[in-house]
Amino acid sequence: MALIVEDGSMVSGAESYATTAQADTYFSNIGTTPWAALTTAEKEQALRRATNFMKQTFRSRWNGYRKTATQALDWPRTECPRPDELYGESTEAWIEDTVVPVEVREACIELAYRAASGNLLEDLGRAVASESVSGAVAVSYVNGGSRQTTYEAVNRLLAPLLKASGGIPMARA
Repeated sequence: MALIVEDGSMVSGAESYATTAQADTYFSNIGTTPWAALTTAEKEQALRRATNFMKQTFRSRWNGYRKTATQALDWPRTECPRPDELYGESTEAWIEDTVVPVEVREACIELAYRAASGNLLEDLGRAVASESVSGAVAVSYVNGGSRQTTYEAVNRLLAPLLKASGGIPMARA
């Protein structure tokens, strides 16, 4: 089935923020050759998995609001501040509600590369630090820390589009 890509026009049934051609160009430009060896179907599957990961991970963290409650993906959005612009009433301070920002597309592409070789969200159990089977069984578990993989390149690409974590939302009167 052909990949349905969101371009900012609220495409019905959209399942990715990037096309395979955009991903091909991106990886060609940065010299990531393993992507080129994938079939078109594998690339489309990876882009779908990447977009699903983004929905699950960032849905409640994006700045602004989904344009409609019924759209397939989180973008386009309204009232999302443009990175590196001052807040204000001018339209230049806000990302247009008819686009998917390049940061979102590139994050999707970065995640697709990782999705092509494995799951982005693993089912997690408790991490075992050590185990002994001499006589009685003794198991000690790792305390604290996240066992979920974080994708720092993606987090940094998307940081300007995400709400600050751990704070109280503030608005200018």
